[in-house]
This record gives sequence, C-alpha cells and structure tokens, in this order.
Amino acid sequence: MKIVVLNEADMRRVFTMKDAVQADKDALKLYSEGKSNIPLRANLDVPEYEGQSLYMYGYAAPAHALGVKIVSVYPKNIEKGLTSVPATMVLVNSETGEVCSIMDGTFLTRIRTGAVSGAATDELARKDSKVFALFGTGGQAETQLEAVLTVRPIELVKVFDISMERAEAFAQRMTEQFGKKFGVKIIAAASSEEAVEDADIITTVTTAKKAVFDGKLVKRGAHINGVGSYTPDMAEIDEYLVINADKVYVDTRDGAVNESGDLIQPIKKGVFSADRITGELGEVISGKVPGRVSDSEITFFETTGSAVLDIVTAQRIYECAVSQGIGGIIEM
Repeated sequence: MKIVVLNEADMRRVFTMKDAVQADKDALKLYSEGKSNIPLRANLDVPEYEGQSLYMYGYAAPAHALGVKIVSVYPKNIEKGLTSVPATMVLVNSETGEVCSIMDGTFLTRIRTGAVSGAATDELARKDSKVFALFGTGGQAETQLEAVLTVRPIELVKVFDISMERAEAFAQRMTEQFGKKFGVKIIAAASSEEAVEDADIITTVTTAKKAVFDGKLVKRGAHINGVGSYTPDMAEIDEYLVINADKVYVDTRDGAVNESGDLIQPIKKGVFSADRITGELGEVISGKVPGRVSDSEITFFETTGSAVLDIVTAQRIYECAVSQGIGGIIEM
C-alpha cells in the first residue's frame, strides 16, 4: 500500500482558491442532492487545555471521496505562536478501503472554509460588490479574504479584530500578499462600526460568544458570511440580522440548526425558526431554491463546516497531486 503524503507547500502547488471554490460548490450540491453520507462530527471536549478535538468523516460516491479529518480547536494556541486549528486529513481509497493519502488538514480546513464563503459570496452577493469587512485575523482569516477577492472585484477591505495590533499586522501582511495581485486596498478598522460602514460583503471568522457587530448597521443589499460559530454557545452574528435578513442560507441544515449558536440561540428564544431558512447553498447551486433576486436584499449565509467539504476537496487535491507527481510516498 502506497500513501501519498502532502504538506501545505505541495497542496498549494497543485490547487488554487478558484479550484477550491468549485470543489466546495460541487460538494454542497452533492450533499443537498442526497448523494453523500455525512454524519454529524464527533466532538470531544478537552477542558484541561480549553480545547476540543473533532472527527469529521464521510463518503461522497460520485466524487470517489472517502475519509476522515481529525481537527482540533485550541484558541489559546495563538499565545504560543501555534495555529489554533491544527488538523490532519486521512483520505481513503473508496474502492479498496486502503488509506491512500495523508495531508495537511490545517491547510485543507483553511482553504475549504475560505472557499465555502467564496462559494456563498459568488452565488449570493451583489456582482458589483466593492467593499469587504472581515472580522477576525486568526488562522482562517487569510483564506476567507482570498476567497472573496477571488470571486468579487473588491476595492477596499476593512479588517477588524479585538486586538488593533493584530488587525494592523494582518492588514499589512495581506497587502503584501494580495494588494497588487487583486488591486485592492487593505486597512485595519478602528471599530466594528467603521468596518461595517458601507460594506457590501461581511465575513465573521472569530471564536466570539456574542455579536461582533451591530446588525442594524448593515446596509441594504449586503451579503454576510457567518463562519466562526460551530457550537451552540458561540454566536458572532447579531440576532437582529438573523431575524431581519431577507434570506438566510446554510451549508447544511443538519449542521447549522444543531451546532451554530448564531441560529440555535435565536431559535431557542423563539424569535427565529428553522423553517425560515431559505435553503442550503447546494440547493441554490442546483437551482432548487432561489438565490438573490434584487440588489436591495440582505442575504446571510451560515456555515458550520461539513465533512463533505473536506473529503471532496481532499480528493481533488489528491488527484491533482498524483497526476503531477507531487508529494512524498510512504510504503506500508
């Protein structure tokens, strides 16, 4: 048995953000069409270190994608100079059941999570969106930024973080990385209000347990991506926005109503209900439910993440790597 080992550099060589956005669209379409088997992730608390260990597994037959991602969330890792979301992806050959690849799950998480916001933005945001507000500067913020820049002609990005120092450092680093490539200006916002002002697209990717901006300040026609809330007690989106958005979309209904505090908390309060969810993004992609129909609509997309994104994206990366002869080999 030969196992292809792929690190971040290998994955970057063979796979672009544009590829990832398409992979996520295909994955969510398969999910919404009932062509995948994706149980809810197993989530183990590690209270001694304020961490969590999650196991995300699934099978999508049309994509020949089978595997499990082991991902942990340790917010305090940032204080140690480590990623707060370390992960490893184990890909399995769906024909033989043998492990065929082990790859950097941290980078996989970042690119597929950024790409799902990119996919939602591509399907739901106004085509002429120019101003982007990004909340959070952690390990997943870079790909969130890259994904939106990939699908919309953004001219100004305003970055907000509870640490102004981190926001400024991130803005400078991203300017060096993406400024010239996308012709975009990236700045740190001094307040959440400044970040949201005139924003056509807003993405939140934080570990916050309360709203990171005032939903009443969101302008008509804006699109919002809620990314960071993956447990019932995490809620970075103002419930006012959830209640008053013209349309609410999710990556998976199962995940969103069982895992995201952004939706669970207003549902428990009785101010929102699951039947008000317009549809899954995969249903929009397949044409089953409508997307944006006017430039004045406020659209909100909630993603908690799903193993279907991991396994389909990982399989695409693996196939690209094999075709190009990239990666190390372990023989068992």
